[in-house]
Amino acid sequence: MCGIIGIVGREPVAGHLVDALKRLEYRGYDSAGVATLEAETGLTRRRAEGKLRNLEIKLAAAPLSGLIGIGHTRWATHGAPTEANAHPHATSRVAVVHNGIIENFRELRAELEAKGQHFASETDTEVVAQLVDWYLQQGETPATAVATTLKRLTGAFALAFLFTDHDDLVIDARRGSPLAVGWGDGEMYLGSDAIALAPFTDRVAYLEEGDWVEITRTGATVHDETDAVVERPIVTVSATAFQVDRGNYRHFMAKEIHEQPEVIGHTLARYLDLSASTVRLPPALPFDWAKLDRLSIVACGTAYYAGLVGKYWFERYARLPVEIDVASEFRYREPPLPKNGLALFVSQSGETADTLASLRFCKAQGQHTAAIVNVTTSTIARESDVIFPTLAGPEIGVASTKAFTCQLSVLASLAIAAGRARGVLSAEDEKRLVGALGELPGLVLRALRVEPKIERLARETAKVADVLYLGRGSSYPIALEGALKLKEISYIHAEGYAAGELKHGPIALIDEVMPVVVIAPHDPLFEKTVSNMQEVAARGGRIVLVTDEKGAGAASVATLETIVMPDMPDLLAPIVYALPVQMLAYHTAVFMGTDVDQPRNLAKSVTVE
Repeated sequence: MCGIIGIVGREPVAGHLVDALKRLEYRGYDSAGVATLEAETGLTRRRAEGKLRNLEIKLAAAPLSGLIGIGHTRWATHGAPTEANAHPHATSRVAVVHNGIIENFRELRAELEAKGQHFASETDTEVVAQLVDWYLQQGETPATAVATTLKRLTGAFALAFLFTDHDDLVIDARRGSPLAVGWGDGEMYLGSDAIALAPFTDRVAYLEEGDWVEITRTGATVHDETDAVVERPIVTVSATAFQVDRGNYRHFMAKEIHEQPEVIGHTLARYLDLSASTVRLPPALPFDWAKLDRLSIVACGTAYYAGLVGKYWFERYARLPVEIDVASEFRYREPPLPKNGLALFVSQSGETADTLASLRFCKAQGQHTAAIVNVTTSTIARESDVIFPTLAGPEIGVASTKAFTCQLSVLASLAIAAGRARGVLSAEDEKRLVGALGELPGLVLRALRVEPKIERLARETAKVADVLYLGRGSSYPIALEGALKLKEISYIHAEGYAAGELKHGPIALIDEVMPVVVIAPHDPLFEKTVSNMQEVAARGGRIVLVTDEKGAGAASVATLETIVMPDMPDLLAPIVYALPVQMLAYHTAVFMGTDVDQPRNLAKSVTVE
């Protein structure tokens, strides 16, 4: 997955498609391609492995002159980054480009192969092209074929379709991944974000969740997820906004919360081969997971809480002992470090002063060093032996959201790789866990659907002075993160605790006013968490329970509100359950009128001690 561009133009579009894809290079990619509708050859593609320069060479050798086309830059998820797996994927009737993951592609592929459809790639994306092709063969129009196909797809995605015999039509759809439509003079445009459209137009409409749109040279007809025709406002985007685009969101934090299905999928694409159901790491790591005696994780703030979840994962799935500390304390206590140790540093910016100082301390002690960073040109990235990038894209809001869940996605992938290398996980275990991670973008998308309920709850939260967050196991760090988020942007005092620690002090705070947010998926620790909830209820506490359907049915405790998450494997819960605590903090801050994106006294990157 990565970048999408589409143009319905009045002059050859191939060059413009490539130029637009260059503006999306910041998203990362390992192959690229374009498809146009040619007068003599119909749907025609040019695809290449590697950088866009390789695609430009192919286009120079075999130019395309079509006036309508789609283009794509891809991170490989299903299948290797080869030309055969590069987008666009096509049949004789339709071409498609795709960001995201189609979770049910195997079932759909088996069904289509039984019907006689022939596949040429290993990707999940080709299933979409073949399914639309099948419906076209049954006599459906492009619009009805796409609408029918969308209802059969499971996952988070953005799609763009080009059709043989329709030289004035591109159809696009979004579910979890953003798309923007641009209005020109007798031309129309489509892009993964407004930055791709900057040279063509400043008049942009942002598709909403579940929308699909028919684009012609004269305009666009937008349909919602029920297929009803709807209007989406056209806004004028300034030149500066094209560089840092808030889209149709009130704040960058809201935009970044809603980008998580896409950027998590983007990040997982870097580390997983979903076709082979394996973790895919750099081939020449400077250390051997199997020979490590200890992993030291060092970070600050939200990144520290990501590392704390990682500790649970590495110890459970890889049986690798983990020491974790906040960077500002780590080097000053001069910890003894084992000879065969790996120090892992987590930082969004890669410039955090305390984390950088800890990195240098570990290097001086002869440790292998690795970094999980969102900025691959940062100092921490440059000075580490190996980096594991998060592909969250620019995060403008000071309170980290999408960078946090992408850090967790990388840590989960690394824990599985370590478990496999250390002989703790079997090949079947790896297949099961990687398959679960493949479902993550779709689960995060479903988690976003509880936002209206959380927004109503936030009206009550905005009236209180203190909030307590509780969790057990890997939900404990999410309780800590929820409390931090609320403090950061609403200025309400909040504390996160391990639920088992309730009787060791925090229970003294319980009264009839203070909300107690309990993070409790129905896992092996659920019953113990319920007992803690009963202690809160017995003292008149106002409980907000975040759980799944099974947990909601088994809680047996009256709550102020119950937020129900989708069912999921234990591995995924810390990532998905981060969404409701982010949204609660965001909407509480909005109701209180604070500066959500730039809260007082805080900086995005702390570059001094």
